[in-house]
Amino acid sequence: EQKLKKIAKDCGVRVLGPNCVGLIDTNSKVNASFALGMPEQGNIAFFSQSGAMCIAVLDWALGQRIGFSKFISLGNMVDISEIDMLIALGEDENTKVILGYLEGVNDGRTFMQVAEEVARKKTIILIKSGITSAGAKAVSSHTGSLAGSESAYQAAFKQSGIIRARTITELFNYGIAFASQPLPEGPKVAILTNSGGPGIVAADACENSYLQLARISPQTAERLRSFLPSMASFYNPVDIVGDAHVERYEKALDILMDDKDIDAILVLLTPTATIEVKETARTVAEHVKNRKKPILCSFMGEVQIEKGTKLLKKHGVPNYLCPEDAVSVLEKMWQREHWLSSPKKEYPQILAERTRVRYLLEIAKREEHFHLTEDKAKEILKAYGFVLPKTKFSRTKEEAAAAAKAIGFPVVVKVVSLDITHKTDAGGVILDLKSTKEVKEAFTEIMLSVKSKVPKAAIYGISVQEMIQGAKETIIGFTHDPQFGPVLMFGLGGIYVEILKDVTFRVAPISKQEAMEMIREVKSYPLLRGIRGEPAADVNTLINGLLSLAQLALDFPEIIEAEINPFLVKSDQNGAVAVDARLTIRRE
Repeated sequence: EQKLKKIAKDCGVRVLGPNCVGLIDTNSKVNASFALGMPEQGNIAFFSQSGAMCIAVLDWALGQRIGFSKFISLGNMVDISEIDMLIALGEDENTKVILGYLEGVNDGRTFMQVAEEVARKKTIILIKSGITSAGAKAVSSHTGSLAGSESAYQAAFKQSGIIRARTITELFNYGIAFASQPLPEGPKVAILTNSGGPGIVAADACENSYLQLARISPQTAERLRSFLPSMASFYNPVDIVGDAHVERYEKALDILMDDKDIDAILVLLTPTATIEVKETARTVAEHVKNRKKPILCSFMGEVQIEKGTKLLKKHGVPNYLCPEDAVSVLEKMWQREHWLSSPKKEYPQILAERTRVRYLLEIAKREEHFHLTEDKAKEILKAYGFVLPKTKFSRTKEEAAAAAKAIGFPVVVKVVSLDITHKTDAGGVILDLKSTKEVKEAFTEIMLSVKSKVPKAAIYGISVQEMIQGAKETIIGFTHDPQFGPVLMFGLGGIYVEILKDVTFRVAPISKQEAMEMIREVKSYPLLRGIRGEPAADVNTLINGLLSLAQLALDFPEIIEAEINPFLVKSDQNGAVAVDARLTIRRE
C-alpha cells in the first residue's frame, strides 16, 4: 500500500481504496463499483469505511427507492480519507446531505476543523461504530488504527456540528428529513392527530427532548373550534377525533401553518373506517410544498396505510412508523438550526505563569515523577489562576496539630504519597476535624490505614488543609485522546460522577459558550442553580476554571491527564477552590 501511495503521489493521481467496493455517481451515471444496482438520483451522499456496509445499505436503499448523489466506499484509505471525502462532498453542488459510516479517524483535530466548515453549508450525519469496548477492539483490528474514546467522538461531533446517528435506521430517518424539509425556526411543535393515544405518546416524546409543545393561541383555538366537533381537543395535541376525514386534516393544517408560534408540525394518522388515507397524504404533501415550516408524519399501521405512505414517499414527505421516531428527527433538526444560529466561537486568552509551569514539569521529568504529588499539581494549577485552600505539610502528628491550629478549624488531613492516586480508597483522607486532639488521632489513623491497604507506598507525610464549607462539589479534568488530543470533562462530585456517571465532555479548546453548555448538560445542573432555598453556585468562576484547564492542556501536551476533585464552587460571586488535584505526565 505504501508503494501504491508513492506511485500515486509521484504521478499526481488520487487513489480510492484499496480494498473498497468503489464509487457511484448518479448524476454522471457512473457505477465504478462491485454493487449491482444503480440508485435513483437524489441529493444525499453516502460514504463508508466498510465495504460490506456499503453494499448492504445500497441494496436496502434500492428497495426503499432512496435517491443518492454519490455512493462511495473508502476501503483502506491509502490516499483518500474521510476528511478528503467531507471536503469533496462539501463542494459537490448535487449534494445537500452527507451521510457516513465511520470506524475511526486518523487526525481528529483536522477532521473537526473540516467538518465544522462543511457543516456550515451542508448537513453531516454520521454513524460512529466501536462505541463499546468490544466494538472498539474490532475496529482496531479492522482498520489498524486506534478507535479513540467514545466520549471524545461524541464531543467532537457536537462541537463540529455533526449529527450523530446510532443505527442505520436513524441515519436514514434523519437524512431523508434533512434532504426534503426546511429547518424549524424554533423548538415549538404542534401535534395534529385523529386519535388520543398516539398524540399523548408524541407529546411525551417532545417533553423528554429538547423540543417544546407549542402553545396553541386563543385565536388559533377559536379557528379550530369553528369546524371541529365539540369532543375534539383544540389545544396541543390537536385531536380531530376518530371520525376525522380529509377536510378536517386540510383545514387544521392550514390553521396550524398560519400560527407564528408554531415552528414544526407532526401529523399523526391511524387508519379508521372514515379516513381517506391516500387523500390525506396528498393534502399533507400539498402543504409541504409551501415549505414554510417542517411537516413530518407518522401514519401508523401497515396494510391500511400503504397507499398513503407510498404517496408521501413519492412527494418526499418523511413518514415514520412510530411518533417517537418523528419527534427524534425534529429534535435533531432543531438542534442543527440552533447550532447554525449560534455566535461564532471565541477562545479567550488565559493569563498564566507558563515559565513557572515549564520549570516544575522539567524537574518532575528529571526526577521521573510522572504522577505528581498533590502539592506539585496544585502549584501548576495556581500558575493558571486556580485558588487553593490554606495548606501546610506535616511529618509528625505534633506538626499536624500545630498546622491545624495555625490554619483554623475545621480542617482536613490527607496523606501525601506519589504511590497513592486515590487517597480516599486507601483511607488517606479524614474530614471536618475540629480540634488538635482530633487531628493527632486522624494522623495516626491515616498512617495505619495506608500502610495496611497500600503497604508498598512511600509516605512523605500529611497535608493539613482548611475545610471549605457551604460549597457545591464538582469535578473538572482532562485526558489526552489519541485522535483528538485533550478532552475536557465536567461533572458534579460524589455519587453524581461515581455512580450516575453524570458527566459531559468537550475537545479543547473551548469557548465560554461551550463551557456553559457543558455545565448545563449534566442532569444535576439544577443543583448549581440552587434548589429549596439554597443559593446559586458561582457558575462564572466554574466556567473560568474549565477555560483555564483547557488552556493548560493545550499549552503543555506532556500533561496527559489532570483532575481537580473536588473543585468546590461557592455561592454566586464568591469563587471556587481547587481542593484536591492530580496530574500525570507522559513518559518520554
